[in-house]
Amino acid sequence: MVKIRRNIIGSWSFLIGLLLAMILGLGLGGIYQNTLLWVVFLLGIIVGLLNITSSEVGAFLTGGTILVLVSFLGIQVGIFEGVAAIISNILKGILTLFVPATIIVALRSVFVLAER
Repeated sequence: MVKIRRNIIGSWSFLIGLLLAMILGLGLGGIYQNTLLWVVFLLGIIVGLLNITSSEVGAFLTGGTILVLVSFLGIQVGIFEGVAAIISNILKGILTLFVPATIIVALRSVFVLAER
């Protein structure tokens, strides 16, 4: 029962985090922009803590790391400037969600390895 509840909370945190990242990217946050940014960051931590099981760690770290690196490099190189600043902002919102989740999962993975 507790495991099912954790999965539901983690899944909803992920979906809400992605939705809020899109809202931030579209510039619809208004005066709540900073608050939404912190909420997305905290949802990333929740996703990292609750949503990823030990059997999913490898796939999540691979996918999450690639997503973070490609998003960051896309923003830095400026390949989206010609298309729209909105895409760059959406990528920043996704980074805000995935960076803390990836760090939490990576730390958990290292602790598991250190216990052996």
